[in-house]
Amino acid sequence: MGTPVAICEIPSPGGPGTAALQHGPWTAEGLLSRVLAVVERFLSNAGFERTPWLTVAFASGIIAWFWLSSVLSWIGFCCGLIAVSATCYASFPLRSSYPHFSRAIMVLPLLAVAGCLAVWVRSEIVGQPAIERPVAGSFIARVLAIESQPALDRDRLLLAMRDPIRGVPIKVRLNVPGKRSAAGIGRGDLVAFRARLMPPAPPMLPGAYNFARTAWFAGIAATGSVVGDVKVVREFSAGAWALSDIRQTLTDHIRVRIGEERAGIAAAFVTGDRGNISEADDQAMRDSGLAHLLSISGLHVSAMVGAVYLVAIRLLALSSWMALRVRLPVIAAGAGALAGVAYTLLSGSEVPTVRSCIGALLVLFALALGREPLSLRMLAVAAFCVLLLWPEAVMGPSFQLSFGAVLALIAVSTSEPVRHFLGPRDEGMIARAMRHIALLLLTGAVIDLALMPIGLYHFHRAGVYGALANVVAIPWSTFIVMPLLASALILDIAGLGGPFWWLAGVSVDVLVGLAHWFASRPGAVNLLPGTDAWAFMLFVSGGLWLGLWTGRIRWAGFPIAAIGVLLLAMAPPADILVSGDGRHVGLVENGGNQLFLLRDSKGGYARDNLMEFAGIEAEPATLDKWPGARCNPDFCKVPIERSGKVWHLLMSRGRDSVAERSLVAACEHSDIVISDRWLPRSCRPRWYKADRGSLANTGGLAVYLGKGRIDTVAQTQGAHGWWHSSPFHVRENGPSTTN
Repeated sequence: MGTPVAICEIPSPGGPGTAALQHGPWTAEGLLSRVLAVVERFLSNAGFERTPWLTVAFASGIIAWFWLSSVLSWIGFCCGLIAVSATCYASFPLRSSYPHFSRAIMVLPLLAVAGCLAVWVRSEIVGQPAIERPVAGSFIARVLAIESQPALDRDRLLLAMRDPIRGVPIKVRLNVPGKRSAAGIGRGDLVAFRARLMPPAPPMLPGAYNFARTAWFAGIAATGSVVGDVKVVREFSAGAWALSDIRQTLTDHIRVRIGEERAGIAAAFVTGDRGNISEADDQAMRDSGLAHLLSISGLHVSAMVGAVYLVAIRLLALSSWMALRVRLPVIAAGAGALAGVAYTLLSGSEVPTVRSCIGALLVLFALALGREPLSLRMLAVAAFCVLLLWPEAVMGPSFQLSFGAVLALIAVSTSEPVRHFLGPRDEGMIARAMRHIALLLLTGAVIDLALMPIGLYHFHRAGVYGALANVVAIPWSTFIVMPLLASALILDIAGLGGPFWWLAGVSVDVLVGLAHWFASRPGAVNLLPGTDAWAFMLFVSGGLWLGLWTGRIRWAGFPIAAIGVLLLAMAPPADILVSGDGRHVGLVENGGNQLFLLRDSKGGYARDNLMEFAGIEAEPATLDKWPGARCNPDFCKVPIERSGKVWHLLMSRGRDSVAERSLVAACEHSDIVISDRWLPRSCRPRWYKADRGSLANTGGLAVYLGKGRIDTVAQTQGAHGWWHSSPFHVRENGPSTTN
């Protein structure tokens, strides 16, 4: 047997497969050369689009930066990939014998390195360290932005001020209770207020929403709520309105003309402002699979750009002079592009909107050149542009849902069976319409199946009837709701918009009623507990293979995606859920049908997170109702049986002092101890102790007793700037309970 050598050192100057003959068919070199020859033939005959895979490599580098835990690992990742690329470039025999394979080995690692460096650089540029600890007091700040949220009975201010501890400039996001509570405040004003400022909250549980990461990339160092009134110290007289001012004025105009109840949905279509949408309507839109209609993205931008393009080309065609001397598609494409950019800026320039705008501009460019407008290359370029500007978007559900939907749409519409199904044939109008309706249902079902695992992974719930609901809702929104709103706004210039506002209100009522009807159907919502990220990555990998390849080879990705979905669906809920401060503990009944809470709360963020992560919608019960539980005002002791073993859990829930001897004895008879207090070192349970000190370093916990595994928030955060180990400050003489 010969000594194995690196891929890039295999000499095969005679072309693919000759190295196997030189080294012998059964040596390591020969077997490896045969494998490379098969891969090379596959790549040369596949006829696939290369651009999407370049974007996938770039995104993979970004994801690697989030998943790797330290600066050394980021540097090692980049250096290792650069070494692979450089070594293969230096190997002329490999490049000459396996050109497609060697080109992939040289280019894809470099793009992954570029993605890693892009998000690293952006994190260093825009990331803002959080304030060191909670602070309460009186402050003076400059107003940067105002967001009205009447549905939540508050306004939200984005402020610039000085860090009360370090004295450096920071951005702060504050909630001001009360409807229209910030009505007398303008952008740029200097305001004074009393508030309690907190560092942006990390995930409450492993895998939960990471607001601290979102705030880091938004440059927000603190959040909080105002106590009392906000007083304007000095007004700011701007020479011209900003886009945010125009957006708010337009939202207020819509609210006045269409009414408070309908203003939320109507404003979401026009300006992207969702602050007026009631919680019940918002939940119904999510459960019915229609929530994407409330986020200005592909549907809205495409409708705007398409309408302007068609109107412009029809009007220009009325002039014979223009039609004979000017390329009308180019002029119409320019008008559509201007409309799309203006709509994107006006609606707040969120990531889905920017992605859709870039995609629409590429489609218009293709139309102007007479090229195929809907393609994987167009989608890849749009995704690359978004990731270059906002690399952190790849980790969020908005980016994944948006691009996943378009990828599924392109994969279906460009597949050979669909092309044959839609091919020209001698048939009547009704038969042709039925074929298009059938394709619409098929496309909706495929998109729903593609997006459901993404929704379940991020939100732990997803609608089942989305395909059917969208068959009605998308045409209704595109051809009825949006044109009526646009007509009403345009006619309001002449004071003639009244009838159109009434019709627009009726159309919004129909859309909301449709959402509530589908959301209330039996089995309309799937629930899923918190699960392993590796299962989700399997699904994404298989889905990308299905969507980006053409021909039969694409079906090789189906079993990979199916295994990922199966692992997601079969993931058991955690047995014990513990918040990062130790105050909120949830125990999941064996079978995952009931959640028991340590503290009785009728609502709130903590309760909702525990229910969501457990994948349980039923009303939770208090812990004293757990079979065998023994509770007093200070502690609860609960037996939990899993896999034939009984675990004894001790949890604190009071503030009164407890004799150390009694506490030590209770700890010795417990397997797990959970407390929001600082417990003495003498408290030593048989397996695990989670008290205020340890939880400050680990964050929230998800305990799987059957597997003997404890997942922590800290495991997924690493050395990234938004994660700081302890919100408490430990002094030599003991802890300081600053929060």
